[in-house]
Amino acid sequence: MKQQLLIILGSVILLASCKEKPAKQNAATNAMDTVPVFVLRDTSVTKSIELPAELLPQKQSILYARVQGYIREIKVDIGDRVHKGQTLALIEAPELQTKYAEFQSSLQTARAKYMSSIDLYQRLYKASQAKTAGIVAPVELQRSYNQMVADSASLEASKKLAQSYKEVAGLLVLASPFDGIITTRSADRGALVGNNQVILTVQNNRTLRLRVAVPELYNAAGSAKKEVSFRVDAYPEKLFTATLSRKNGTIDPVTRTEQWEYSFNNSGSELKAGSFAYVKLSLQRSGNSFIVSPGAIVTNQERKFVIRVKEGKAEWVDVRQGMSTDKGIEIFGNINNGDTLVTRATDERKPGTVAYWKTMK
Repeated sequence: MKQQLLIILGSVILLASCKEKPAKQNAATNAMDTVPVFVLRDTSVTKSIELPAELLPQKQSILYARVQGYIREIKVDIGDRVHKGQTLALIEAPELQTKYAEFQSSLQTARAKYMSSIDLYQRLYKASQAKTAGIVAPVELQRSYNQMVADSASLEASKKLAQSYKEVAGLLVLASPFDGIITTRSADRGALVGNNQVILTVQNNRTLRLRVAVPELYNAAGSAKKEVSFRVDAYPEKLFTATLSRKNGTIDPVTRTEQWEYSFNNSGSELKAGSFAYVKLSLQRSGNSFIVSPGAIVTNQERKFVIRVKEGKAEWVDVRQGMSTDKGIEIFGNINNGDTLVTRATDERKPGTVAYWKTMK
């Protein structure tokens, strides 16, 4: 009877000890924090943003008065369509015309003087070659030659001076440098105009330049498409399409932006140069990147980092922030595919701490 009691008592003690060990393990597990984590995977990064832009003419030329004078005639007004080479305005400058006539007369005088001196030299030279010795003194021949050279130089100088005044006289006619439309007119007939005074402005707005300043953060991403859609205040419910034509290839040190320019076919004159526009850009990275939720990034006064779980312990990893997308925030740093990161990170979770890391799908 005693032996049976001892066997029963031993079985009870053994059973109690077997149940005690899992209980301690569960208690230890329950004592740890349960921290949600996720496995990092790279993905393609796209982003759509809307940026302000402006519409500019394909070409624009401001026509100035290059000489002082009076407007004799203006043949166009604002809104007129003009063609390349078409005469737009005439300027009358009596002093300039008088000077031009004066230098033309001086040119004729210099030419006549040169013709006379060269004829004299040729006659003396032929006489000096005759068999009769001493008919022409060498000093007279040399003097006539020097006079011919001097008159030749005077003739060339008169030609240049007359040509320069002829070119200046050509500035009295203002012609259109290209096909376009007159957008400004700053003088009327009979008005006195001076050097570098604006008379007319010509624009070619058959094609418009859609120019947008892209922030430095996005310029490396590049546009996913060559075409973009944009809108203007004049047509709030209508979208227009423009095609990428060029980038200026530099960052403005003041605005920290790069200029991207798109071309819009405005043959129907639907839009106006100078209009304010809103461009929708679809940006895309050339390769994959890591996207995490905002809560996975810790930012304090000293650093920006994520918390990685390595060998069961927390580890701070510095990161740099990229684009913000619908899926989350793009990050760069010493991180790799397959890393386990804390979903809701905080700087209170110090490096080396241990927790119950629970992977969230």
